[in-house]
Amino acid sequence: MKTEGRNAVFELLKTDKSIEKILMEKGAQGSLSRIFAEARKKNIRVQFLDKPALDKESVTGRHQGVIAYTAEYEYYDLEDIISEKKSSSGGFIVLCDGVQDVHNLGSVLRVAECAGADGVVIPKVNSASVNESVIRISAGAAEHIKVARVTNLNSAIDTLKQNGYWIYALEADGEDIYRENLTGSIALVVGGEDSGVKRLTREKCDKTLSMPIFGKVNSLNASIALGVACYEAVRQRR
Repeated sequence: MKTEGRNAVFELLKTDKSIEKILMEKGAQGSLSRIFAEARKKNIRVQFLDKPALDKESVTGRHQGVIAYTAEYEYYDLEDIISEKKSSSGGFIVLCDGVQDVHNLGSVLRVAECAGADGVVIPKVNSASVNESVIRISAGAAEHIKVARVTNLNSAIDTLKQNGYWIYALEADGEDIYRENLTGSIALVVGGEDSGVKRLTREKCDKTLSMPIFGKVNSLNASIALGVACYEAVRQRR
């Protein structure tokens, strides 16, 4: 698997993941020099190529002068995320219901990691997977946050409920998120770009929440809505 982009590769180097080699554009300067120094510290093989050769190796077309080769992305079990609980307030998990756009999934991972979530849950079908593009778009957050890939999202919700989680769907017609108590163990469910949170999944949730909209556009991008919700939870749980 290829990790591309300066931020993504630098964040990868901070982890214990095995890196087979790094391809770097000749004449490395600035942050590329920092990446090269970190790779040398870890005894990782670095190969220098000219830009046309590096372009041919790129999957995303936006390598920014560096590509790292690793094993395929390893997903976690849902139980691994449940046991994480980074906050003393309780568990904090994000579930994606049909987020198929790699840009949105990458942004979701970045938001969840920055907000200190324990992990992100995605379904195996009708969802983007964690690939090279998602890792690059997440700016390396995908290397730090646990992602579970489950067969059935509604079954995952049942498991979370059994472990004491309150489940909240994020939709435009929900109750005001700023009036909800988001302390304790919670899971936020964000829907797909066009369909939102599916009806059956929404019925599984304890409550539907939304943030006030004052403009003429009646909805927010999925990852932006999640960002607002996550940081309201962060504010309450500090």
